[in-house]
Amino acid sequence: MAKKQKFDFDLIVIGTGAGGSAAATIAARAGKRVAAIEADTFGGDSPNWSDVPTKALLHAAHLYEEARHGARFGLRSSTMSYNYPSIHKWKDIAVKRTGAGGNRKYYEREGIATFQGKAHFISPHEISVNRRHLSAAHFLVASGSKWSLPDIQGLDMIPYLTPRTILEAMRPPKSLYIIGGGSIGIEIAQMMAIFGTKVYVADIAGRILPHEDEDVGKLMAKLLTDHKGATILTQTRTLAIEKENIAKRVTYTRGGVEHSVRVDEVLVAAGRVPEVDLGLENAGVTYTPKGIEVDDTLQTTARHIYAAGDVLGRSNSFTHTALLESRIVAHNILHKNKLTPDYTASPRLTFTFPGIASVGMTEDECLKRDLDVKVGLAPLNIIARSNTSDFRDGFVKIIADRKGVVIGATVVAPHAAEIIHELALAVKHELTASEVANTPHAFLSWSEAVRVAAVRVSS
Repeated sequence: MAKKQKFDFDLIVIGTGAGGSAAATIAARAGKRVAAIEADTFGGDSPNWSDVPTKALLHAAHLYEEARHGARFGLRSSTMSYNYPSIHKWKDIAVKRTGAGGNRKYYEREGIATFQGKAHFISPHEISVNRRHLSAAHFLVASGSKWSLPDIQGLDMIPYLTPRTILEAMRPPKSLYIIGGGSIGIEIAQMMAIFGTKVYVADIAGRILPHEDEDVGKLMAKLLTDHKGATILTQTRTLAIEKENIAKRVTYTRGGVEHSVRVDEVLVAAGRVPEVDLGLENAGVTYTPKGIEVDDTLQTTARHIYAAGDVLGRSNSFTHTALLESRIVAHNILHKNKLTPDYTASPRLTFTFPGIASVGMTEDECLKRDLDVKVGLAPLNIIARSNTSDFRDGFVKIIADRKGVVIGATVVAPHAAEIIHELALAVKHELTASEVANTPHAFLSWSEAVRVAAVRVSS
């Protein structure tokens, strides 16, 4: 008689975003019996509710913005207008095209069993989903994170927007108060301002984009204020929000002085919290509200359970980081030799215009650690491309250690997300700034600014 399988599955993956999907697919293709459980939309946050739809809307916004200011190139475009429901439709097409959004069928074609619902551990090897019990030899917890509500009086009494729900709006609000000046808050601020919204951005930090190089926050604040009429409220604590007819009145304090402003909508983008309400204690997994604890191989305190992506509660929560972790987990479940993820050269991106991209250490981090570094700065306006495109707001900054090895870089420029990879390669493979400088850079490319910054570090 055939030996009865001890568990229903070899691997159950909780969450089908970037942290779960890669591991589920790799394990299924290796012949393992895999199940994927999704509490929300199959494919997770990135293709459905964040990266893909937001970037599709931003692309339309930047195109509109560029076209509207075409007079300087001899284009008669000042009377340009837009149809927001059509832009909204374009966003839906982009989500559909990626194939990752709402993609339950994809998993089933890969031979992965799919379950819609919230997973809850009953014991180390067993979970329940919609009253159904499933067991597995291994688990990967990739349940992601959700937007957290800051402690603001009256916020729970008003309808507010999140970066997810604003994507569904059929018209831009006339005025918008954004709580949170990080990457996503600033992307939405610029996008809405382009479509004519009066935008306020409030953050408790001393500058917007506080995790980026100091010069980045300063430049973006200037661009949003000067070109978009936005109001940037740094070192600001939002105290209370109340309904005022169909609008909202926001009370905030700045520099010890209390102010209030009346807006159509309030958007909460002040950080995310890991989704850890999964009965993890029943499985012997150590966690806090800040995330699941894992070792270098992404193994939790229960040896057969791994975790990846935003549920770890780390600051490097990018889709490409979650994908890297997911692939590592798949390897570590399938093979005896355990791998550890190498985050050294994971780029950080903000899809504003100009784009913002950085890799490795920032100048601020080097100062905090008292590291002896050399910095090379190349403003965009010193390269020829800035003349042909009539765009001067931006820079490339390269940071090297005492030996001249590149340890960090920041790019603020059109196509920053593409330009950064050369510098990511330099950080990963410990190239010196002079090696980067001596590599020919094509004339009239934005990347010439990389060469100039590298020359300035190594000279």
